[in-house]
Amino acid sequence: MSKLDQLARLHDGGIVAVIRADSGELLADVAEALLAGGVEVMEVTFTVPQAHRAIERVAARLGSQVLLGAGTVLDAETARIALLSGAEFIVSPTVNLDVIKLCRRYDKLVLPGALTPTEVLTAWEAGADIVKVFPSDLTGPQYLKALAGPLPQVRLMPTGGVNLQTAADYLRAGSFALGVGSSLVSSSAVAAGDFAKIESLARQFVEIVRATRAG
Repeated sequence: MSKLDQLARLHDGGIVAVIRADSGELLADVAEALLAGGVEVMEVTFTVPQAHRAIERVAARLGSQVLLGAGTVLDAETARIALLSGAEFIVSPTVNLDVIKLCRRYDKLVLPGALTPTEVLTAWEAGADIVKVFPSDLTGPQYLKALAGPLPQVRLMPTGGVNLQTAADYLRAGSFALGVGSSLVSSSAVAAGDFAKIESLARQFVEIVRATRAG
């Protein structure tokens, strides 16, 4: 699948599930629950112990049914490990030019994190495919709308503070997609093996995307 096709898949789904957990053992089950709920795009963060192994397990089980990425990638070395483990895109909390350069070298999607207009434009001009506006829980939908005004060419994905109550507002503010973490995949649900809850929440987020865009 080309990068353009992956971008289209990411946009059409509208949700990038951010998977954090104290252990990677159950993450393939988490990914399966997300997929059952209609969320096809997800990232396993490198705060998960042995995250590259978890990425391998998810990729082996679900293959092309999902678009799988790696998150909380802080350097190019980690990005390369993630790509070799099966990640198709890389997400970072910061603008790391070496990470962006590596992803461009291997023709992989890269989503660096930025907050200020200067950071957002720096990431975009360096080759970001999408800029993750982070942490959005400090700024809210109005800030994202303000960013999108002078920077309409930049694909923006708010992450942090995106939940069932705010998701529609972020979409209306100009989000290309939404990065959704604990409000979709909570550590307590993962620890308890409550995959039905994760699937249910995934369905609710997917419906919000559909209804908001249709409206």
